[in-house]
Amino acid sequence: MKGIYTAAVVGISILLLSCSHPAEQEESDMEFLVFTPLTTDTTIYKEYVAQIKSANHIELRSQERGYLEKIFVDEGQFVQKGQLMFKLKPAIYEAEVDKARAEVEMAEIEYKNDQILADKKIISPSELALAMAKLNGAKATLSLAQAHLNFTEIRAPFSGVMDKFYTRLGSLIDEGELLTNLSDNSKMWVYFNVSEAEYLNFMKNSNNKMAKKVQLQMANNEIFENTGVVETIEADFNNETGNIAFRAGFLNPKGILRHGETGNILMPVTIKNAIIIPQKSTYDVLDRKYVFVVDKNGVTQTREIKVEYELPHLYIVGSGLVPTDTILLEGLGKIKNNNKIKFKLVRIQDQLEEIKKLHAE
Repeated sequence: MKGIYTAAVVGISILLLSCSHPAEQEESDMEFLVFTPLTTDTTIYKEYVAQIKSANHIELRSQERGYLEKIFVDEGQFVQKGQLMFKLKPAIYEAEVDKARAEVEMAEIEYKNDQILADKKIISPSELALAMAKLNGAKATLSLAQAHLNFTEIRAPFSGVMDKFYTRLGSLIDEGELLTNLSDNSKMWVYFNVSEAEYLNFMKNSNNKMAKKVQLQMANNEIFENTGVVETIEADFNNETGNIAFRAGFLNPKGILRHGETGNILMPVTIKNAIIIPQKSTYDVLDRKYVFVVDKNGVTQTREIKVEYELPHLYIVGSGLVPTDTILLEGLGKIKNNNKIKFKLVRIQDQLEEIKKLHAE
């Protein structure tokens, strides 16, 4: 029995060896592609969530109380500076103007009569001065009444786009009541928050005009046609978030941007001697990233890397690699640490071109 058992074990072992040999032979004959990282100066664009505001956005409110008699414009309409937009019923204010005008006429007559009497020394100069003061008071009252009448007509203080109506024709309007909003969208202010470290880096390069230029990615992921410029920075950091607000200005001659929109600011960041590798040459273990580095003898070694910036299909490596390292490009799942492999060195530039085409499609 013992001889039969031994023979069976030997037979199974031979069978297993004969079955596994082709797979091992096939793996050992495989040629893996390797590359050295691309090292170059490059500019990337860092994204910041942004709020888009009109450079001039105001509330239009009534300065008088009265019934809304006429509306001369429509919601969403572009209006010119000085254009009549709303009119309150002016009857009361017209009556006040007529009354004040009559008082001016009476005061003028009294002053002229007193002037004749003063010339004849019948009344004193002080009485004439009192008549003059009365006339001036009547004129001031007329000016005030005229101002109240003018306030029944609400005109556009500047050219811009109207918002919705907050009241309707025939409504009784109180003094100070909101009628609509008006936005001058010829120039837009875009606000975004920057961390303290990024603020310091920006200030270091603030003398460079190119460093102040930014792009705007709109909500549909398209880039706005005009480049913006960082114009101002708020005075204080937000202690809760550790951020500070930047404001960039964008000319908007076609009126594409509107007050209240959102988007992303793309701020250029220049990186000297950036080490760039394809994302497919890395693998993850928990929250860490690794690559296989291949030595001159073809032996693989795992290497942890730190990714500084992530681009479409690419990583810019902050630490863990040097420009002379040889890195496994593909087939990471077939390799373990300290494996000896056959390899072929390929140009990373060719791989990046392929990745670029793939991303474009």
